[in-house]
Amino acid sequence: MRLSLLSTSILAGSLMLASCATDQAAQTAGPVVDVVSPPPAPEPMRPKPQIGSFGFDEAGMNRGATPGDNFYDFANGTWAKTTPIPADKSNYGAFNVLADLSQTRTHEILEGVKADPNSNIGAAYAAFLDTGAIEAKGLTPIAPWLNQIKGLSSKAGYAALLAQADRNGVPTPFGSYVGQDDKQPEVYALSLFQSGLGMPDRDYYLSTDAKMVETRAAYLTHLTNVLTLAGEANAAARAKAILDHETKIARAHWTRVDSRDATKTYNKMTVAQLARTAPGFDFKAYFAGIGAPVDTVIVAQPSAVKGIAAQVRAAPLSVLKDQLLVRSLDGFADVLPAAFDKEQFAFFGTTLSGTPEQQVRWKRAVDFTSNALEDEVSKVYVAKYFPPETKAAADKLVKNVIAAMGRRIDALDWMAPETKVKAHAKLAAFTPKIGYPDRWRDYSGLRIVAGDAYGNTVRANNWAHDYNVGKLGKPIDRAEWGMTPTEVNAYANFGMVEIVFPAAILQPPFFDPNADDAVNYGGIGAVIGHELSHHFDDQGAKYNAEGRLTDWWTPADVAAFKSRTDQLVAQYDAYEPLPGLHVKGALTLGENVADLAGLTVAYDAYKASLNGAEAPVIDGFTADQRFYLGWAQVWRRNYREPNLRQRLLTDPHSPSEQRAAVVRNLDPWYAAFQPQPGQKLFLTPEKRVRIW
Repeated sequence: MRLSLLSTSILAGSLMLASCATDQAAQTAGPVVDVVSPPPAPEPMRPKPQIGSFGFDEAGMNRGATPGDNFYDFANGTWAKTTPIPADKSNYGAFNVLADLSQTRTHEILEGVKADPNSNIGAAYAAFLDTGAIEAKGLTPIAPWLNQIKGLSSKAGYAALLAQADRNGVPTPFGSYVGQDDKQPEVYALSLFQSGLGMPDRDYYLSTDAKMVETRAAYLTHLTNVLTLAGEANAAARAKAILDHETKIARAHWTRVDSRDATKTYNKMTVAQLARTAPGFDFKAYFAGIGAPVDTVIVAQPSAVKGIAAQVRAAPLSVLKDQLLVRSLDGFADVLPAAFDKEQFAFFGTTLSGTPEQQVRWKRAVDFTSNALEDEVSKVYVAKYFPPETKAAADKLVKNVIAAMGRRIDALDWMAPETKVKAHAKLAAFTPKIGYPDRWRDYSGLRIVAGDAYGNTVRANNWAHDYNVGKLGKPIDRAEWGMTPTEVNAYANFGMVEIVFPAAILQPPFFDPNADDAVNYGGIGAVIGHELSHHFDDQGAKYNAEGRLTDWWTPADVAAFKSRTDQLVAQYDAYEPLPGLHVKGALTLGENVADLAGLTVAYDAYKASLNGAEAPVIDGFTADQRFYLGWAQVWRRNYREPNLRQRLLTDPHSPSEQRAAVVRNLDPWYAAFQPQPGQKLFLTPEKRVRIW
């Protein structure tokens, strides 16, 4: 809590005695002089918040809106109406503002070293910027890889070719990665999961919705255009064969709802069992080729992997090669001649996301360099832009929110006492990571060559792949981060029992050390609570204090929890952001539970931080009002229609308006904003979803 400290001034003056004593003193010690202290020094002015008078953008409100009908509009309506989406973005909001700031700051860093012959990040950045050199080289840099694909003469070599594609960063029909074994979190394991689609989701291939049919036609045109640009004959027919092949793969794919189920997706088997389960593909050769000659593998979607293997077995070799050819040209488009770059953006940027213009080259160069040499860029960034006092203030907030979560566990009426003991043990095991890693990665094995944009990309992909696969057989690296400090995001890692907050998100509107505490707790405090509560959401709750996937709740706990989450699924299913397209309550459940719990816990943490003191009214807003306005402010976001459509199909997060609307389940929000029966967000007390 920020305290307004009022110093107590003491007036030091002459001691006033009785008149006779005073007269005597005057005769013996000279004249009596009144000594008056100088006025106390004024208290130093506290720096102003970066946003508004207390950390919230009042000008962005729509005061004509009724909070009980649309709280998002009330808090953000004027901002939404007056803020255009930049031409190079598919959506725009608080996250983008900070991402742009991070990108601009990183740009300044890279500009300062791009001419330094000893700087890897400078060389990588400069090479990506040099479109003249890229254009002049044409397809020469990628030609050996394309020829390797085209030269494949039998399916016997297909698995080894896919393994090389995987190392190069080219998507393949099967995805793989090395991470913690969910049931043995002290060891690393190889996981295999469904892939093989060029569009974002199975629905893009299978849905009869008019927009999806239109998108499929555009995708077919895109495939044709890429093959034509590459000088391939019969491009239209070959493109149609690729689309048909991927449609059959899509039919085998699991839905996103099933794919987020931690229990369903843990299927450990030997490679021999996998070969029997999914005949038609040489998994042993594939695993050896990616540098992971394992005996066992965790298969996320066994029936999908089986179906994809069957389709690989059935498809003509020419189609398999053409699919890999297009994936490669799309995947490396930004370091190939401009015609490929423009074609790739026309479909994936404009058609799928509605973005009119591609980002200017320097922004993309920043993104490439930040991804290829994450820690080399990040360590310079945090030294310059993440002061220790911000880290310390964030640490304090995290501790307060964790303590509040503990009190919420104690107060639950649906969780068994023995489960509460285990829940507290899990809470005590948490590792919060704030700002940046304690240890930076060593990139001495990554060769960056001046003027070689394509080669740098391939080598960076190879390095990242080998770094990941190289974890096999080694102790778990608990210091590792899954995001860079320059990312505006946060995450929960179930196996590590950790919550992570990169430096770039610890800025206004999420967090401002000079803002009102209520706004900070409603912003970053609720985000902290969100990530913390992920460990207790419908999937995170399946992991115990050691990060092990196991049953540690009683059957009655599970049933009570599910009855509450089912209510939340139904609540979000009712939202219809686009005509005919509803929020998928089951897909977004984990994030919705985390929003509800995070906001609940952050509110308790804020109240506790007051230590019984009465929070002031600021600009006519009570502390509780400022808290919930702080929550709504961080979710400001305008969407282009294709982007929103894609999110509704694929994103486990609800759109911003619905995220803000989670307040309808919280009793203090009703007291703060007085919504009335009949208003759209109003719920009677018995219908408010209460979990944590």
